[in-house]
Amino acid sequence: MMQNTENVLRIHEISKNLGGKAILKSCSLDVARGELKVLIGPSGAGKSTLLQCINCLIQPDSGEIWLNGQQLRRHDKKELCAFRTQVGMIFQDFNLFDHLTAEANVAVALRKVKGMNRHDALQRAREELGRVGLARRAALYPAQLSGGQKQRVAIARALAMDPTVILLDEPTSALDPELVGEVLAVIRDLARGGMTMVMATHQMDFARALATEILFMEQGVIIERGTPDALLAAGAGTRTQAFFTRLQDMGDESAS
Repeated sequence: MMQNTENVLRIHEISKNLGGKAILKSCSLDVARGELKVLIGPSGAGKSTLLQCINCLIQPDSGEIWLNGQQLRRHDKKELCAFRTQVGMIFQDFNLFDHLTAEANVAVALRKVKGMNRHDALQRAREELGRVGLARRAALYPAQLSGGQKQRVAIARALAMDPTVILLDEPTSALDPELVGEVLAVIRDLARGGMTMVMATHQMDFARALATEILFMEQGVIIERGTPDALLAAGAGTRTQAFFTRLQDMGDESAS
């Protein structure tokens, strides 16, 4: 099977059943270098499961995953480990080690996976923390950081591995509203700098401004895909536009 090498990441007909229920049904997407693909849809649509299947944190039941023109052999542990160093993952709940400082959280994978010495790993960690605006927080522990700062540490940890692609699973959903902006600002800078990303989010204004393509998921299926201009145009009549309007109405009600 020939692969289009212009696509950095290609997901072909990924399916997954959990507890006898079809969570994903033949989901496919192509991501070219520098693109930001945004997954949206109601809770339970399968967005998080799709991202975890892409990184094989959950093994798909069927389908193919390609990176840089090479198909991943998902059950080859060495190949899977190498794949994960190139495909970074940002979770909803940060997944930091509470007993390590911010810089140590970023440095740990550099030492364990890339074999860097302690000095070089910490130096690189400080560089990446500076990149996300946390240079002065490097010596603090997670308990001393806000939720937004914790998520920025998690982003710095992913960036330190020099990933080809970053997957972001609702990276602002666990944050207080006033902290969302600081995390989105970092992701915005990464997008403008050409980082290749796939992101699940309910931040529709962010998606409208920066997404290369929006993919709307419902009941494990990508039912709609297109540019923000096409899907979110006034009167477009798309499922995506209706979802966006409903989220706006919910936001207006909560603010009143």
